[in-house]
Amino acid sequence: MRYRLLGRSGLRVAELCLGTMTFGTETGWGADRAECQAMFEAYADLGGNFIDTANGYAGGTSERYVGELIASDRDRWVVATKYTMSRPATHPNAGGNQRKNLVQSLEASLRRLDTDRIDLYFVHAWDFITPVEEVMRGLDDLVRAGKVLYVGVSNAPAWAIARANTLAELRGWSPFVGLQIEYSLVERFADRELLPMAEALGLGITAWSPLGAGLLTGKYSARTGASDMPRLRLDYTKATPVNERTLGIAAAVGEVGGATGATPAQVALAWVLRRGAIPLLGARTAAHLKENLGCLGVRLDDASVARLEAASRVDAEYPQRFLDRPNVRAAVSAGFADRLDA
Repeated sequence: MRYRLLGRSGLRVAELCLGTMTFGTETGWGADRAECQAMFEAYADLGGNFIDTANGYAGGTSERYVGELIASDRDRWVVATKYTMSRPATHPNAGGNQRKNLVQSLEASLRRLDTDRIDLYFVHAWDFITPVEEVMRGLDDLVRAGKVLYVGVSNAPAWAIARANTLAELRGWSPFVGLQIEYSLVERFADRELLPMAEALGLGITAWSPLGAGLLTGKYSARTGASDMPRLRLDYTKATPVNERTLGIAAAVGEVGGATGATPAQVALAWVLRRGAIPLLGARTAAHLKENLGCLGVRLDDASVARLEAASRVDAEYPQRFLDRPNVRAAVSAGFADRLDA
């Protein structure tokens, strides 16, 4: 296992993150306590130190399990959790980005994790209601209080993140250092705005659903029966459509795996690593997690990468499509494009 600095921070995190959305059986599809411990130990044995959870995962069971598992060596672990999202509750402030939900969610997470601080605290989803000043000042207050060390954001538009970090920079508040997004060979729309924004602002990327909700594991193909397809979609995301494009990508992943001796899942994860993102490994069994961890030994050659890129590439949208026109690029450079060293 190698380690990276997360964005423009000094925080050192493993190149693979252990995702714990599957920790707990309350959802009906998660893992029990013994299986969670086996997954945790398999990840730790390879040198992993980065673990991701959220206040709502398995009704809070995920955070409780994580707290128990890290208790004997708390300082080794970089613990990330999130607030914002809530199942239907009895009052309107049980969800959202506002300061009230921020504080009450953090205190509840600290209790479940049995720790005195969160290493990386994510806004789980942008609510489009709370003023950005309230979000960033509220997070900064928690950093100054020592209850949170770093802050990040997930599931938000690029314009909102850019505005938030610019505001934080101008006012001396804690900026987002991490961005968590859905990203995989079948979900590359972040290439259009989010990834260029993250590069410009120096945000570290963690990728959820790097296996396309299971589509890139090699279990599904154009011959898969229709009754199997709904298993590719988590009930609240509907994230991975099964169509000619995504099945074609899955086929390309399988071909590259056959040529390299890696499993399809390992190929898909190796591609995410090559893109500079940290995959969140969210397995349901220790056996599956160990297979996924094998991606660390996969090296994709240029031909394999070209095959995967060709199958999965998404088209640019306006304004990038306009700005990429040769005549426009020539005009904005006054005809000096080939002589400008930028």
